[in-house]
Amino acid sequence: MPRLLNKPIHIVGIGGIGAVLGWALAQAGYSVILIDNHPGKIAESGKDGITVVGLGTQKIPVVAFDDWIPPDEGFILLCTKTYDNPAVLARLSDDAFLVPVQNGFDPELERRNHACEGIASFVSECQRDRPVTRITRPGSLHIGARRSITADEQGEIMSLATAVGKAKLFPVELVPDVRPYKATKLMYNAAISPLAAMAGVDNGELLTGQLAKALFFALLLENYAILQQAGIPLARIGPFHPDTVSLILRTPWLPALMAIFFRPSLRGTYCSMAPDIHAEHARTEIDAYTGHLIRLAGKFSCPLNHATFALIQKITSEGLKPQYQHLQDLADHLPEGILS
Repeated sequence: MPRLLNKPIHIVGIGGIGAVLGWALAQAGYSVILIDNHPGKIAESGKDGITVVGLGTQKIPVVAFDDWIPPDEGFILLCTKTYDNPAVLARLSDDAFLVPVQNGFDPELERRNHACEGIASFVSECQRDRPVTRITRPGSLHIGARRSITADEQGEIMSLATAVGKAKLFPVELVPDVRPYKATKLMYNAAISPLAAMAGVDNGELLTGQLAKALFFALLLENYAILQQAGIPLARIGPFHPDTVSLILRTPWLPALMAIFFRPSLRGTYCSMAPDIHAEHARTEIDAYTGHLIRLAGKFSCPLNHATFALIQKITSEGLKPQYQHLQDLADHLPEGILS
């Protein structure tokens, strides 16, 4: 057994991803410790375990974040939302074998020298107050290097991918470079999450109404253009490569046809920003999504991202409720011709 898998695998964050990864690893027979700061999740995890709806429950040790002592050896899977990263990173030594499995780009995390990351193309939604999650959309977990790595690091990455894949909960793809997958996921997340969250709708609704579709397609195209002009390589997640998605969105009548095809797979799924925007003293990952794209763009024109960022900030700072009218407000603040 590889050296790091001789030790318990610490998973920080009992959210959709952290709960599923913990469940999968425990199901495969590995020693897992979950870390969180939510009293309800900690209490229920200790009493009833971690549940993946339709698959069962696993009893997994849980530690409150305030009581957690990071291990000297072993994997630490970072499955928090990016706005919770600073507290975690402050606890870790520079040589901790950290494996983030997150959406978005956190500048502080990007400056670390960790060897690999994971990106999930499946959707897992954990209840806000309970350690109960359900996989609402199938997909893969991509695990790979984010920099040049040593042979030992490559061996550890391969061992982690093998371990997570043993439960066969979802396909695990070991990729040589995870960064193109992370960039592609950002392209989609930074279009879906802000729009669905501000409107208070499920992801499928973005492919239903004319205004929602127009904003969604325009934001996807702008995100793609930002990543292209920045020279960021992209990879295929789902049925199409981003280059093909861009071509589809620029072809008359084809986007409307594809919307009909994909709407059922998104219906009933919610973005990770949705529960946050409802919360009192709301914090969202908008800076890790849209903010990162704006920084990447520099002087490159991205009016829709700027308007989206400003509106999400307004909603959260003023405690506004999500409503469909916010999409119209967003459209009203765009330069003429953006949605044509």
